[in-house]
Amino acid sequence: MRIELEVWRQDGPAVEGRFETHVVDDATPEMSLLELLDRLNDQIAAAGGEPVQFESDCREGACGACGVTVDDVPHGPLPRTPSCRQHLRAFGDVRRLRIEPLRSAAFPVVRDLVVDRSALDRLIEAGGHVDIMTGTAPDADDVLVGHDDAESALDFAACIGCGACVAACPNGAAHLFTGAKLAHLALLPHGKLERGRRAKAMVEVLETEFGPCGTYGACVDVCPAGIPLAAVAAVHRERLRGAFRGRAD
Repeated sequence: MRIELEVWRQDGPAVEGRFETHVVDDATPEMSLLELLDRLNDQIAAAGGEPVQFESDCREGACGACGVTVDDVPHGPLPRTPSCRQHLRAFGDVRRLRIEPLRSAAFPVVRDLVVDRSALDRLIEAGGHVDIMTGTAPDADDVLVGHDDAESALDFAACIGCGACVAACPNGAAHLFTGAKLAHLALLPHGKLERGRRAKAMVEVLETEFGPCGTYGACVDVCPAGIPLAAVAAVHRERLRGAFRGRAD
């Protein structure tokens, strides 16, 4: 199986990038995108060249590190699937692929396909956590959570922070990511104590580092965790709630 690749190469953040064309003659339908890049790098290294830099960790769809853009689609053609789980069989008869970094002003390119997603980390640092002194750890059944709330919280908590939603948004917004964190913690008793402060702090970072949400919904289409559009509404709801009720709820 012959695959022709246009791969983005960029030597550093301040250097102009370009596409390079390569051919992998021995690809198979079972190969994932990352395995295809591994094979390409084997060829480049054998020829004495510099391998293409890209990120990966678990390669099981759990960590979100692997995100790249394939033919203008974050992660690739298969819906709700991260790059590491996109296999060549999903591309049908396509034999030419263009692979580039996740594109967003909030994600500057570090090198080749690697981008700096620390803006998402700053959102988490601002409020995507519980930071209340509760004394000794209670027994698991001391804090009761209703079944529906628990299931909804788990749905929002499934976000893996890959950044595809930001890259897919025409405005470079991160409302799906932020809303998933806000909605997840607002549904659980442990997170309600800081609810107002959390919303204010996270929205401040959101508006400083990312673009405005245009409610296009493109973020939902590429999210590998299936985070619903309700997460975007959660950003506005939590912000207004915090404004009316005050910082400390």
